[in-house]
Amino acid sequence: MERTPARSETGPGNHELFRRPCDAIMTENSMIDEFLNYLKFERHFSPHTAKCYAADLAQFCGFLSGGSTGASAVAGGAARSDSYIAGGTLGAPGASTSATVTQPALRQKLCEVDTEKVKSFLAYLGMQNYSKSTIARKLATLRSFYKFCMRRGYVSEHPLASIRTPKQEKRLPKYLELDDITRLLNTPDSNTLLGARDRAMLEVLFSTGVRVSELVDLNFADIDFIGQTIRVRGKGKKQRTAPIGQTAIVAIQKYLELRRSDIRSAKFDQEALFVNKHGQRLSTRSVRRKLDKYLLQCGLDPTISPHTLRHSFATHMLNNGADLRSVQQLLGHQSISTTQVYTHLTTPRLKEAYDEAHPRS
Repeated sequence: MERTPARSETGPGNHELFRRPCDAIMTENSMIDEFLNYLKFERHFSPHTAKCYAADLAQFCGFLSGGSTGASAVAGGAARSDSYIAGGTLGAPGASTSATVTQPALRQKLCEVDTEKVKSFLAYLGMQNYSKSTIARKLATLRSFYKFCMRRGYVSEHPLASIRTPKQEKRLPKYLELDDITRLLNTPDSNTLLGARDRAMLEVLFSTGVRVSELVDLNFADIDFIGQTIRVRGKGKKQRTAPIGQTAIVAIQKYLELRRSDIRSAKFDQEALFVNKHGQRLSTRSVRRKLDKYLLQCGLDPTISPHTLRHSFATHMLNNGADLRSVQQLLGHQSISTTQVYTHLTTPRLKEAYDEAHPRS
């Protein structure tokens, strides 16, 4: 979330990405820099999302510069995006460090891109066995970038205007049955400070369906213990109020009780709700590591992620009679079509209703 100072999980690349004011980099070589600052300051993209855009553009620039087209080129895209944004030249991904392209030359290559060049890039991605969803994301990055370039007058035609996004495989979200959720939530040792914190975090994730980025962004002031609601700062700085269950409230209170009794509590971040062992705001990566530990302890599928709890929240809400529009609002989805994917997971409930209600079932 962009409203707070950069936290540890954003990494040095993200700090560099948004440290400079826009007017400080409006030079003849700053077309991509301008775009990334536009994403941050006008579109309010999160640092993580903007960094993904930067990595996609870095890879595309490497392709245009004629660097190596091996698998190492792909792996180096994200890392090189940081060095590019920070300082003046972009090494072609996978090429030697001596093979650099000056920014004016790179700018010219970007402005001269046509439909055939984009198709060649897509063919390259296909040869590298990228999934359709990843290719679609990279296409979305290029569409957004060249739309921005057209508005700024850098290009006269959109090179992706006639290119269609590849049809993606329909993958149903993974979710946990209630028995498995109960096993997971009961695994942390609530008698210790860190165990109580982890139990509270898992309870909040399942009770509210918040994203893990929204979870770590929670502050003390966001919890209404009496009204049993939380204030969530979602994507694009959009805020929403979400109800939170009594079980999660009790878990938070237990964690806060142990936190206040800790002799180091005065040195903890006094704003953040969930902090690490050093008292600093917890990162999304740390939440994933904690979840991995508890999945191993209770014998559940190790591929389960914090987002699986969000999927589980939505699925169980619909299975128990919640309407789709309400679940959309609870999840913070901008479009109800995003929420509709969960209706595919509720087929057993519909079949049960059919069997009970239809006279010739």
